[in-house]
This record gives sequence, C-alpha cells and structure tokens, in this order.
Amino acid sequence: MTSREGGGGEEEVFPEDVAVAAVAAVIPAHRAAPKQLSVIIVLIVIVVRMISLTDSQKIGMGLTGFGVFFLFFGMILFFDKALLAIGNILFVAGLAFVIGLERTFRFFFQKHKIKATSFFLGGVFVVLIGWPIVGVVLEVYGFFLLFRGFFPVVVGFIRRIPVLGSILNLPFISSYVDKAGESNTMV
Repeated sequence: MTSREGGGGEEEVFPEDVAVAAVAAVIPAHRAAPKQLSVIIVLIVIVVRMISLTDSQKIGMGLTGFGVFFLFFGMILFFDKALLAIGNILFVAGLAFVIGLERTFRFFFQKHKIKATSFFLGGVFVVLIGWPIVGVVLEVYGFFLLFRGFFPVVVGFIRRIPVLGSILNLPFISSYVDKAGESNTMV
C-alpha cells in the first residue's frame, strides 16, 4: 500500500491508497484488463472522497459490503451454508456499525415491523442451523417487508439516471416499476 509523507515525518495513509490496494487484492492484474481496473479504481476513489464517514461507519460499510459479497457468493455456489452464514453475520454487524446499535434496534423492533423482523432474523437463524434455501427465502421476504418503504425513493433516484431511467420507462417494465414505486408504507 502506498502512503505519503505527512508534514511531521509520519506516514499518512490516504483513502484512495486503501481503495487502490483493496482493488488490487481482489482483482488480480492478469485477469482484469488495465482499462477496466483503472475505471474501478477511479470509481472507488470518487465514492471515498464524496462520502465523509466516521471510523465506525467506515468499518460498518466494509462489513456490510463483505456481507453482501458473501451472501451473493454463497447463493452462486448453490446456497453454501457457511458463506451465507458469514454473509448474514457480517451484514447485520455492518448495519449496526453504520447506523449505531440503538438505531438498529429501534429500526428492527418497531411495532409495525415485528412481522418483517421475525421473517428476516428467522431466516438468518434458519441459515445458521443449516437449511440455507429455506432461510434465504425467509430473509428475502423479511428484507422486502422491512425495506419496502425505501423502494419509492430508490425508483425515483434510478429514473433520474440517464440510461437506467430510459430502461425503467419501457412499456413492459414501467408498469412493474410503477407498482414498486407506489408503496405508501412509512419507514
């Protein structure tokens, strides 16, 4: 990892240096074209520069990102229960780091979200005891119930992106997107 000399003689590590090292570790140079690798590095540097987070939020973003990666990788590998379990634990821990323990607890245990929370956490438990397909189905349903209040915001944001917005406005896709964007449930 590269670093630059600070004014007091100490080495200071910059976020873009960490991003470059992380991408280089994850994507071997012989597998990715140099042009693609440089685009990935530039995007990570831009995101790191735009978002100002506390140290615990940065840790939480990393944990959440690894959790999503392990969940995705576990599903690709035919619902590997070890990868799914690690992904679930990292995702929930990362969420707690990003928004804080108290806010996480309040988010999951509101009276109107008890059903959604029970499905989501029940799915996590079912994956941990060894039934990955049933657990993932429960988790996805619980996740949908928990975060359906965010869907109108996400749909509105995606519609403002040039290429994706035109795709979402295609006739056969538009009706489904409109239904997802009409959610009246409060978060």
